[in-house]
Amino acid sequence: MDFRNVYAHGFARVAACTLPVALADPAENARRIVEQVRACHDDGVAVALFPELSLSGYAIDDLLLQDVLLDAVDDAVVAIAEATAGLTPLVVVGAPLRHGHRLYNCAVAIHRGSVLGVAPKAYLPTYREFYEKRWFAAGTGQEGQFLVRAGWPGADADGEIPFGPDLLFTADDVPGLVVHAEVCEDLWVPVPPSHEAALAGATVLLNLSASPITVGRAEDRHLLARSASARCNAAYVYAAASAGESSTDLSWDGMTMAYEMGDLLGESERFPEGPRRTVVDVDLDRLRQERIRQGSFDDNAGAYSADDAGFRVVPFRLRPPGGDLGLRRVVDRFPFVPDDPARLALDCYEAYNIQVSALEQRMRAIGGGDPARMPRIVIGVSGGLDSTHALIVAVKACDRLGLPRTHVLGLTMPGFATSAGTKDNAIHLMESLRIEWDVVDIRPLATQMLRDLGHPAGDGDEVYDVTFENVQAGLRTDVLFRTANHRGGIVLGTGDLSELALGWCTYGVGDQMSHYGVNAGVPKTLIQHLIRWVVSSGQLGDDEAGRTLLRILDTEISPELVPAREGERIQSTQDTIGPYALHDFTLFHVLRRGYRPSKIAFLAEHAWRDVAVGEWPPGYPERDRTDYDLATVRHWMQVFLKRFFANQFKRSALPNGPKVVAGGSLSPRGDWRMPSDASAAAWLAELETNVPES
Repeated sequence: MDFRNVYAHGFARVAACTLPVALADPAENARRIVEQVRACHDDGVAVALFPELSLSGYAIDDLLLQDVLLDAVDDAVVAIAEATAGLTPLVVVGAPLRHGHRLYNCAVAIHRGSVLGVAPKAYLPTYREFYEKRWFAAGTGQEGQFLVRAGWPGADADGEIPFGPDLLFTADDVPGLVVHAEVCEDLWVPVPPSHEAALAGATVLLNLSASPITVGRAEDRHLLARSASARCNAAYVYAAASAGESSTDLSWDGMTMAYEMGDLLGESERFPEGPRRTVVDVDLDRLRQERIRQGSFDDNAGAYSADDAGFRVVPFRLRPPGGDLGLRRVVDRFPFVPDDPARLALDCYEAYNIQVSALEQRMRAIGGGDPARMPRIVIGVSGGLDSTHALIVAVKACDRLGLPRTHVLGLTMPGFATSAGTKDNAIHLMESLRIEWDVVDIRPLATQMLRDLGHPAGDGDEVYDVTFENVQAGLRTDVLFRTANHRGGIVLGTGDLSELALGWCTYGVGDQMSHYGVNAGVPKTLIQHLIRWVVSSGQLGDDEAGRTLLRILDTEISPELVPAREGERIQSTQDTIGPYALHDFTLFHVLRRGYRPSKIAFLAEHAWRDVAVGEWPPGYPERDRTDYDLATVRHWMQVFLKRFFANQFKRSALPNGPKVVAGGSLSPRGDWRMPSDASAAAWLAELETNVPES
């Protein structure tokens, strides 16, 4: 594998181009377009899109019907084909073309010296400032047609070139790259041609637009393009006319943009001086995976009879460039955590309230709707992030149900390695939240159990193995369940999504088990931001609680099960199983996208290789910002894969808990169903074979 090449990982580089037009001068426009295509070629671009009527200019009115102009347009198409014969991109330009007895507003697809096909604009606007039916015929009803141009390169022996809105340009050597072109108004109708094309297999939808600008129209374009990309599980790429178009009655902003499944990949400045290109890498694997997963997409295709619509496949061989071309898209370090402050605040609001409302419903269900019969909430409070967040969710649920906060019973249960800091934080938090709480020292119970088991640690030997750790974890859970029995309560689980993925929990009588797992859908990398948001938004209405929460955010992630010897660091979870930042990165792309390990490693290297490049989530501590090289990414991904497969049995017996993030959950009743005895061998082999060690 050419590991650092984007095309090797299911991407296709696409450019939306705009440039000053020379009105009614096709030869000059062809020259300018070729100049931009050469620049796209140098950038490794697969598809280069240009605006509507970019060979003639859009706002030339009755000059569109002049033979001199139309002859020059035909010559310009040939000129572009000849000039780009040695260049990579599939070039799609706008041109007025004669066909039969009428003139059509067309998208012309050209590749490596040949005209592959011509797609006429299906729907013509004749309202407000638009008057297209004066000059053009509509492309509807032209399916299955051929344009006769014997002198054009790419024409068959009869001089014919495919013509119609039913053309899909398919790259034989770039899996998943299927291109469809529509023109401006086609996107503004209720059922755009692009949507039919997507149902027939198109993944990259192009819109050649002129689109004079008025106040608010740019926002409308974004709305339509974003919606089209999301509904069609596709990329939607848009290019509008720029400077040079007539300002007799209108103005032009040269807008270009590209969306992928509702995500804005890139856009250029509006009202530019000179040419502009939005160059992005479209993730074809993502589109393919989403269509596989969303069976209703294919059902819609069947119901709509997309195959019967007769879309014609026009194949071409792209021959993409090799080597390291970089990556023209943003890759989030934390796919579960937005970098944008407003988006992060909204996500935290939604995640927190999903958890709170889910716990409320469980309480109402158990109590039969009667607050007097709702169970107590029993929770182990360690002073760490997960139990802290579960506790503040529990408190908020009681507030909303009209129950006193003393309905929550918190137990902090120090063991052999519990630090004074975490114990103090736990007590301060429970006090400030005004819940009922107690301290249960599990060390005597644990010592007795270890002694009964014949374990050396029962007699004071420093043998700190998995039994030593799990005796403590199991006793804590046992105390919680028996307390819940005694006090008429339910045990609220605190383990998070990341721990479930890695199996970093004790099975059965351990922290894997609870009556309700309120954090089971929340990844570790999101927890700290949720706690920070709870403080900043005043959810608990208590300044002292807020100060304690902020202290807890500074605590090392640790199970605190193995005592640290003099001069040693406390037991660190991330030293043992790896950085949660990398594990959550892998988890998202396995769970939500189904990607190969090599692709995830490729993305992780781009996201994590330089601490100074890219955005960090708001509030993420400077001291925690780091980078990871490919060797580190590879090592911890191997650990993730082994642990993920080996610990499915823990997830198969997972208690109830709400799905929180769009990235998915690991509930065996919801997002993730997997046999507990499946092997990781194929995934590990793909990683070993295709990801270099450095």
